[in-house]
Amino acid sequence: MIHSVVLSFRYVPFGIMFLVGSKIVEMEDVVLLVTSLGKYIFASILGHIIHGGIVLPLIYFGFTRANPFSFLSGLITPFTTAFATCSSSATLPTMMKCVEENNGVDKRISRFILPIGATVNMDGAAIFQCVAAVFIAQLNNVELNAGQIFTILVTATASSVGAAGIPAGGIITIAIILEAIGLPTHDLSLMLAVDWIV
Repeated sequence: MIHSVVLSFRYVPFGIMFLVGSKIVEMEDVVLLVTSLGKYIFASILGHIIHGGIVLPLIYFGFTRANPFSFLSGLITPFTTAFATCSSSATLPTMMKCVEENNGVDKRISRFILPIGATVNMDGAAIFQCVAAVFIAQLNNVELNAGQIFTILVTATASSVGAAGIPAGGIITIAIILEAIGLPTHDLSLMLAVDWIV
């Protein structure tokens, strides 16, 4: 059983390649598709930088009056693990260790808060899902009205809480958002190709 699962995972890159290849063949203007994907990646990464590099440190500073970047410097190992694995759940053990040893947080606090945060606090997934929904709408030349944008925000926030902390876990929840605003889900194959970088 395990051998067949491992064997099937070896073919996933080929499946994604053919999914994206079929989407490229369908497009009349491949340059437009590549440019759109580049803008999508840039917008997602910019959103993560603004949120993780400005908003969250300001919230930390507002509550503690301490330098947030000295606290963050003690978390280099979990950040590296998160970048390498694309999984917030995989970083949990190293995050607990670094928070307790490098930043002096009490074990009772870290072992209560961090598992909840790894499960519920999926800000990055919410940003990624909102940008992805707008990208797919633009790809299909759909003008989003205020109600649809509000639906994207609410649905992305709710679905990111329930998203699994595994690689490409947010792709599945994007389908929920697309269905909620009446967009086709067949463009999700494009998301799989660039999910690892976003």
